[in-house]
Amino acid sequence: MSLAVAGFGARATAAGFTAPGPGDWRPADAENTLVIDTNQGRIIVELVPASAPKTVAQIKALARQHFYDGLTFFRVIDDFMDQTGDPKNTGEGGSSLPNVPAEFSFRRGPADGMTVVERPPGLEFGFIGALPVASQPIAQSMMTADGKVTAGGLFCPGVIGMARANDPDSGNSQFFLMRASHDALNGRYTAFGRVLVGQDVVKKIKTGEPVPAPQDKMLKVQVLADMPAGQRPNVRVIDTKSAYFAALAAQAKAAAGDTYSICDVEVAGEAK
Repeated sequence: MSLAVAGFGARATAAGFTAPGPGDWRPADAENTLVIDTNQGRIIVELVPASAPKTVAQIKALARQHFYDGLTFFRVIDDFMDQTGDPKNTGEGGSSLPNVPAEFSFRRGPADGMTVVERPPGLEFGFIGALPVASQPIAQSMMTADGKVTAGGLFCPGVIGMARANDPDSGNSQFFLMRASHDALNGRYTAFGRVLVGQDVVKKIKTGEPVPAPQDKMLKVQVLADMPAGQRPNVRVIDTKSAYFAALAAQAKAAAGDTYSICDVEVAGEAK
């Protein structure tokens, strides 16, 4: 199954909509939310274990070791991505933890809670949490041995991906944050979450291959659940199962016309 999405346009926003009501939001899962404080501002990422459980576990373990604190964004390409997580700052470094296997696709079951927004022939496009996903139709799960179908995260703006070498199973500590959509990465890299708050910060990070000194850096990276109560932001995200989101997705499709892809739909977050 191909997981590529062709074309992307301007991302949909809530402009012209009534402000979302209390029932249109859901709280972020503190155990699977990453708070990245950089010298340019704060980035909050929702991690999605359903798409890449081993990768999510590795990133959280490293954050809890304070491995990422002080590491720089050493390779940043405008209209592409921000790469970080390398203590050598060369693209060749990693942590003392074992590499994680490729999780380019995953098995999706009916209980995974995917919100489907489009059903082209033979596929379903939608969201698991904030992560955009392409999947085989869930109806096919009735015919599979494990009761699941193949799905994969899509590299839309804000998606977090695991960097790797040529070996598909060489992911370790380095990751990247998408500044724009790149469907060439779909099915070739592990997508494991998406930025909820701070996409503007992602795009402020200094560019370069490598980035010239002084490089922007991650000052502190924490799992939201580990932050002291007095410092922990209240993070919430638009519920993709809400009527508000359904209207937003429909507006995105209408506005983009023939260039529409699921990457045109934003799942907005908020932190207070």
